[in-house]
Amino acid sequence: MRHTPALITLILTLTFVLSPLVTVPFSGFRADQLPIPQINPPVQPAGYAFAIWGLIYTWLLVSALYGIWKRAADAAWDQARWPLIVSLGVGTPWLAVANTNAIWATILIFVMGLGAILALLRAPAEDRWFFRVPIGIYAGWLTAASFVALGSTAAGFDLITGPVGWAYLGILGALFVAVPVLMRTREAGYGLTLTWALAGICVANGAANWTVTALAAGGILILTGLTAMARFTAPSVPS
Repeated sequence: MRHTPALITLILTLTFVLSPLVTVPFSGFRADQLPIPQINPPVQPAGYAFAIWGLIYTWLLVSALYGIWKRAADAAWDQARWPLIVSLGVGTPWLAVANTNAIWATILIFVMGLGAILALLRAPAEDRWFFRVPIGIYAGWLTAASFVALGSTAAGFDLITGPVGWAYLGILGALFVAVPVLMRTREAGYGLTLTWALAGICVANGAANWTVTALAAGGILILTGLTAMARFTAPSVPS
C-alpha cells in the first residue's frame, strides 16, 4: 500500500498523456459552443504555443516512471502526488469535456490548475529535474490556460465586457496567481512556461490589439525578472 500514490500517479499520467489519441483535437471552443462565437479570441495565445504540450506530456511521463522506480514509497513525493493525482484525474477527460461544454471545461481546468499548483508547492527540492520541473511547467501552462478558458467563455456569454476586456482580465488574473506562486516556489520552469504563453498572446494580437500585446509584454518583463531571481535562489519547500 505504500506504493499506492506512486502507482496511481503513473496510471493517471498514462491516461492523461494518451487522452488526445482518443478524443477529437481541441484548438479552442467551437462557434456553436458559445452564444457569441469566439474565433481566435485575443486572450488566446498563437497556435504554435500549444506545442508545449508535447514537452509537458513527455516530462510528466518521465517523472511518473522515475517516481515509481526510485521514489515509490517516498513520503515527500507523496505529499505532492495527491494534488497531482486530482489534477491528472480531472485532466484525463478534459479534452472530451472541452469539445462539448465550454462552462464545464472552464471549471475543470481551474481544478486542474489548482491541483498542479498545490503539487508544485509541496514538491521536495530533491530530484528537481524529475519532479519539480515537470510539475512546474505543467502548473505554469495550466495557470495561463485557465484564464484563457475563462476569458473565452465569459466573452462568449458577453459577461461584463467584450473579448478585449476579457483579454486584459485574463492576463492580469494569470499574473495575480503566478507572481506569488513563483515567489513562493522559486521554480524557474513555472515562470518560463507562463512567459511562453504571454509571448504567444503577443504574437496572436500584434499591432491589431496593441494594448493587449503591451499588457502581455509587461507581464513577460515581470515574470522574466522573477524567474531570473529564482535561478539564483534556493527553492522554498514545505517541511
